[in-house]
This record gives sequence, C-alpha cells and structure tokens, in this order.
Amino acid sequence: MVSPARKLVIRNIGLMLSGALEQPILDGDTVVSIDGKIAGIGHEKDLDTGNPDTLIDAHGTALSPGLIDSHVHPVIGDYTPRQQQVNWIDSCLHGGVTTMISAGEVHLPGRPKDIVGLKAMAIASQRWYENFRPSGVKVHAGAPVIEEGMEEQDFKDMAEAGVTLLGEVGLGSVKAGDKAKLMVAWARKYGIQSTIHTGGPSIPGSGLIDKDVVLEADADIIGHINGGHTALPDDQIVCLCESCKRGIELVHNGNERAALLAMRTAFELGQSERVILGTDAPAGSGVQPLGILRMIAMLSSLGDIPAETAFCFATGNTARMRGLDCGLIETGKAADFILIDTAQHAPGKDMLDSIHQGNLPGVGMTVIDGAIRSTRSRNTPPATRLPEQVK
Repeated sequence: MVSPARKLVIRNIGLMLSGALEQPILDGDTVVSIDGKIAGIGHEKDLDTGNPDTLIDAHGTALSPGLIDSHVHPVIGDYTPRQQQVNWIDSCLHGGVTTMISAGEVHLPGRPKDIVGLKAMAIASQRWYENFRPSGVKVHAGAPVIEEGMEEQDFKDMAEAGVTLLGEVGLGSVKAGDKAKLMVAWARKYGIQSTIHTGGPSIPGSGLIDKDVVLEADADIIGHINGGHTALPDDQIVCLCESCKRGIELVHNGNERAALLAMRTAFELGQSERVILGTDAPAGSGVQPLGILRMIAMLSSLGDIPAETAFCFATGNTARMRGLDCGLIETGKAADFILIDTAQHAPGKDMLDSIHQGNLPGVGMTVIDGAIRSTRSRNTPPATRLPEQVK
C-alpha cells in the first residue's frame, strides 16, 4: 500500500524570492509541496491547496529558498573542536541556513595525512553527514585535503565510495600549481568538485596560494577569493575574476573590502551568476550563525545592489554551481524555505529596503524538505511579523 503524500501548504506570502538572478521576485502568495518537493507556486486561488498535512499562514512575511553556506569546516555531527563549538549547525539554522558545503574536515584532531587515512576519513565523513542531518540541515561533507603521492586511482576509489567534494586545495602538502592541476583534473574526471584555498595562510600548515597557482590548478570554485583570512592584492583578485570562469566565493571570515571588489568585478564582467557565499566557519574568527545574512546585507548595502539579488548569491547561484536540488523556488526542487520579515523597529520602507540599508531581517521559520525545522529564530533580531502553523 502506498502511503498518502505528505502535503505542505504555505499561504498569504507577502513576498516570494526565487533565488534566480533572471527573476529574483516571483508573483505569487502560495507554495505547495508534496513529499518534500515543490509541487505548486503561484496564487492560492489557482493551486490545489486542499487537505494539507501541514498548513502555514505566512501572515504577509517573505519566503526565500533556504540559504546555502558554500564554505564550512565541520568535523563530526554538530560538534567541532575549533572554538569548542557544540550545536553550531543548529545555530546557523536559526540564521536561515538549510544547506552547508564542506571545504574540508580540517579541524579534526590528528587528521590523517597519509593517503589511506585521508581516503578513509573522507568516506567516513561523507557517510555520517549523509546518515545524520543536524537539526535537519543538509551537510554535504567528506571533502579530503589532497596530499603529495595521491594517484588517479585514489580519486576513482573515493568517487565510487560516494565522495563528491575536495577540501580546499592548498591546505595540505599539494601547493604547486602543476600538481594541483593534475589532481583537480582527476577529481573532475570522476565527478568530484574542487575548491582551492585563495590568499594567505589560514591555519598552521597552509600557505600562500596566489593567482598563478589558482589559475593553473583550475579548481571549480575559487575558495574565499576575499581571503580566508588574508586576501590577495587587488590586481590579483581582479585578474582571477577576469581570467577564468570558475565560481567566485565570498566569505564572511575574509576581507570585506576585497569581497566588494570581487563582486563589483563580476558585475562589470556581466558574470554575477558566478558569485556564491560562505562563512568559512568554524575558524579562528569563530562561528557566525548569521554570517550568510550578514554577507547579504553587507553586499547589498555597501555594494549597492538590490537585496533580492544578494539573496540569489546565497541560494540559486550556489545551488546551480554545486549541482544541488535546492536553492530555487521551482517545481520539483526541494521544499527548503525560510520565512523572514523586517526586524522590529528597523528602518526602511519594507524588508528589502531595510536589508539594502544594511540591516538584518528576522527569521520567523525554517522549512527543510517540507517539514518545519524551527520557528522564531533565537539569533536574528525579532521579526515584525511571524508565520503561524495553522495545521
């Protein structure tokens, strides 16, 4: 016997952010999902909203795809010894983040650097985040840091075992452009996406990765182009944006002025779809549960771009570049949403204007795969209006 579909209806949406740069705001007030996938988008009168298992009245708040943090460093479950952080992923959920991408589980004490050990750790990391989602957050992990001596067969072995990511190239012993290029190509051959460390050293053992190494390695993502923490000189950042077509990742734990430079250069090139956002946490700067929202507000206000465009950097741009089934309000995509509103007493004529002035919105609810995962955020400023679970 087939179980009845689990149906979610969210109605009375005041603003619908799509996550897509080509049309960042959608016309509609209702979203319907079935079995965790978006089944209908539009106006309530035109959709099948009958007999929902879960009914949410948005009460005029805005709906956005759940935010994606493109650059995190998890270790195991919802714990990392870096800054002794426990429940940091849950805290980020309260900042609107519903999906995270590991750039390497580098903070594990005694992290193995021999080839057998690093492969085993990558496979184990991939498995435990596949099997366990902290507070419902989707953590794509198992991102090995490549080391000298690795061969093509090692990448084939990892891919066959389910590994889909490389940790930041440059955090291990492979720092030369020619060796990195070879291993990045092997990874790509077997469907493993790569990110390269960009800028000065971040932790003991890492080193300077300048534009020449980044360009020669040709990784899929220019990791923290604004430095993690130390940025490259301006001319090198501009050169990287101009000289390749790879992802331009801007992170919270980096140089904010350099982030603005990279974003503006992407716009000048007509390539804003390359811009994605991360926090690069947990790190020496700690964990920022509101880091992605802060990046959206910073880029919109200081970069003078519409807030709805900045939201795309943290949703649809990342989803498309990373090959994810979330991040966009489209039929068939994962029903991962946040419901947000202007923070209480914040300036601005509406939520988008308030964010454009540099203010954070208040998160009223998060939904992952069609299930409510949190209500009023304990971390954002309180929202003016709150959604309500009616059923």
